[in-house]
Amino acid sequence: MSVPTVTELLLARAGDERPGLLFEDRTWSWAEHVQASARRASDLRTALDREKPPHVGILADNVPAFSILLGACAFAGAVLVGLNPTRRGDALARDVKLADCQFVLAEPKYRTLLDGLDLGDIRVLDLESGLPTANTPAEPVAATADDLLMLIFTSGTSGDPKAVRCTHGKIAFPGAMLADRFRLSTSDTVYVTMPMFHSNAIMAGWAVGLAAGARIALRRRFSASGFLPDVRKFGATYANYVGKPLSYVVATPPRPDDADNPLRLVYGNEGASADLAAFEKRFGCKVVDAFGSTEGGVGFARTEDTPAGSLGRPAGDVAILHPDTGRPCPPAEFDGRGRLVNAGEAVGELVNTTGAGWFAGYYRDPGADAERLRDGMFHTGDLAYADAGGFCYFAGRLGDWLRVDGENLGTAPIERILLRHPAITDAAVYAVPDPVTGDRVMAAIVTDGTPLDPAGFGRFLAGQPDLGPKQVPDYVRTVRELPRTSTFKVVKRQLSAEGTNCADVWERAGLDYTSR
Repeated sequence: MSVPTVTELLLARAGDERPGLLFEDRTWSWAEHVQASARRASDLRTALDREKPPHVGILADNVPAFSILLGACAFAGAVLVGLNPTRRGDALARDVKLADCQFVLAEPKYRTLLDGLDLGDIRVLDLESGLPTANTPAEPVAATADDLLMLIFTSGTSGDPKAVRCTHGKIAFPGAMLADRFRLSTSDTVYVTMPMFHSNAIMAGWAVGLAAGARIALRRRFSASGFLPDVRKFGATYANYVGKPLSYVVATPPRPDDADNPLRLVYGNEGASADLAAFEKRFGCKVVDAFGSTEGGVGFARTEDTPAGSLGRPAGDVAILHPDTGRPCPPAEFDGRGRLVNAGEAVGELVNTTGAGWFAGYYRDPGADAERLRDGMFHTGDLAYADAGGFCYFAGRLGDWLRVDGENLGTAPIERILLRHPAITDAAVYAVPDPVTGDRVMAAIVTDGTPLDPAGFGRFLAGQPDLGPKQVPDYVRTVRELPRTSTFKVVKRQLSAEGTNCADVWERAGLDYTSR
């Protein structure tokens, strides 16, 4: 498949009078959308200083103006900077300045977040009316697949978020590829409820609808209880997701008519195996879960023969390399109880051995670029192991790696075991310091309200045959919810920093747990 540009995908819809954008009780045809983007492009050309990077910040929910402004940036040769409205104070100011925004277009409810911040000469304008208005639509500037269109910040779970360079091709190609793969057309409706300042909504939602010429139904912000009513209201046949929101939908009270809906397929990443199966069964649709990141250097999806818990089988250009030696890791070996017995050799980093893939670099962060691209290969920072059949299993992040009694342990396999407990709805495993050397294993768990006592929890762990003795948490903390970013990733560094000196912590003594 040739690599299109977002400009080309928009121009293909220029004369399309069919509905293209749906929001609440309003509808825009594709032709109206393209015209609105072209007029907005004229506004941008008037407002932007040509001597500076043509970067425009947006601080907004999933509103029609976001979609129109993204099209306008494509037509004007500008770059849209997706700003996270859950960031505050100096952290938000840092993102705005790092991205070299000339101005920020903000929804009225978010403008106050920027009041009093040190933004230098960066202006804050109203999203809808802050720019001078031009009545003449702009002629689109020529664009190539390698031209920059967006800066999308990483989740920042392990430090300050990085601004990922997202080119026309990086946005348009997955849209066109997924529309073709799933045979979406002008008769479909793509439901976008994940935040549009993040890559999942843009590449697995918005771009898919644009490439297919489908209707794009926007929801201002994700709502688990509003998911099914919206699907029915808009006639949604396709939706994108990330794992935790999918589990929130599954956790809503079931109804006998849940499967009575138009949804045909949902596509996303980080879904738990149990949630994927439960969603398919309950809502009568297909769920396709893929592995990927905002950077775009590696990506692959589960197939029909993928075992439960596996990410899928990577393509031939993706290898699992040992982080110390750089050599390919051997297949995982398991004992008769299903425990991984050669973790030290089998667990390694997922690496694109052929190059950067769709990774176009971080903006103004050459050090981070160098960390990702080494020896001509893209390093994901994700730990994994593969079984004899080549199926890959997530083992955590390089920063999540625990060093227990001289052995390296991944956190993800322990989390998967904890989630087998019928009362546990969420879990995070992380390191706390061992008083002598290395780490101790700590887990934070969220329950569904069912009482969970330390002794019963200890018996549950003792009954898990594939939980190795060094994987057993030394400390367990019960919390109402895990700290998460606005894109639903767990902030483990916060949990690690809070350590064991907090309420509701159990400590292991032998096979039992007692409250501290």
